Amino acid sequence: MSRTRRPGPSVRLRLTLSYAGFLLLAGALLLAVVWLFLLRYVPDRAVTVPVDGGRFSPYLFIPGRSDLWEAFWPKAALVLGFLLVCGLGGGWLLAGRMLAPLGRITEATRRAAAGSLTHRIGLRGRDDEFRELADAFDGMLARLDAHVAEQQRFAANASHELRTPLTITQTLLELARKDPTRDTTRLIESLYAVNTRAIDLIEALLVLSRADRRSFAREDVDLSLLAEEATETLLPLAEARSIVLETSGDLAVVRGEPALLLQLTTNLTHNAIVHNLPQGGRVRVTTRREAAAAVLRVENTGALLHPDLVATLAEPFQRGSARTHVEPAQAGRQGAHAGAGLGLAIARSIAEAHDGSLTLVAQPGGGLQVTVHLPVAPGQDA
Repeated sequence: MSRTRRPGPSVRLRLTLSYAGFLLLAGALLLAVVWLFLLRYVPDRAVTVPVDGGRFSPYLFIPGRSDLWEAFWPKAALVLGFLLVCGLGGGWLLAGRMLAPLGRITEATRRAAAGSLTHRIGLRGRDDEFRELADAFDGMLARLDAHVAEQQRFAANASHELRTPLTITQTLLELARKDPTRDTTRLIESLYAVNTRAIDLIEALLVLSRADRRSFAREDVDLSLLAEEATETLLPLAEARSIVLETSGDLAVVRGEPALLLQLTTNLTHNAIVHNLPQGGRVRVTTRREAAAAVLRVENTGALLHPDLVATLAEPFQRGSARTHVEPAQAGRQGAHAGAGLGLAIARSIAEAHDGSLTLVAQPGGGLQVTVHLPVAPGQDA
């Protein structure tokens, strides 16, 4: 809630008055010093003294302090008036020149408040406080612009993904209504698969939102134990796909939320199993300590991946292959592990929420290597 404030003098006017006041004060002090210096050599009253015995200039007139004051103060007033005029004029020009960058920053702020996040100040010149402020503001605008673009892209993708199951459900129901003799069992299986996909997608969105908010308690968690738990849970899926699943590693204790870190490990392992070779594939999950970081690495075999594709895999709703629309006839054949395109995005968000990082590297022989670096728990430094 904004408060109504009374209008006040501008910063430029205040700076101008400050410059003029300082210059006027300095001039007054200088004149006061001159006056005090002159008083040392001036008698209280005017006197006349003989010079050269009175032959050429019989008397010399020496003015007193009152005479000196009458001659001094008009000149001092003129000097102070001149300094005041110079201070006001020069101060106004100097203040305007110094505050010009602030005007550009204010204009950029107004544009940002109006929704224009693409505008940049781009302040040039030497490094000073205004340049530092402008660069910091430009960096903030760039991050906000990227964040808003990512959120808009995420909302569009989420809407598309959530609409797909509903569209499939509606199509299946229309087919069943037009064909009363249709196999009810197959219809129920298809609807069940589509509904499961929608539920998984919504749960994934909730996990992603929770990780982004960082609203969780932290405790010491051993990544090696989470890796073992994730591989044990996904072992039946790996065996069903004829994939060899291996896990090994050293003690790697981090500070975080156990459920989210288990979700991270499970998502990476699940992704490595699903996106693998049709037969004879391998998945290797390892943990280790590396300096002041705990490292979780998941490697798998698979198709050769282009670096440009790898760079986008951790974005929401991105998959290793092109997105395809699911036909109604295929809905019943969708497995529970089809994925919603959020596995790596959730893993990256969880890693960043724990002050860590997630990197993706394409394997030379095919497949993907995913590495997560997380800060070790306090007291666990080597």
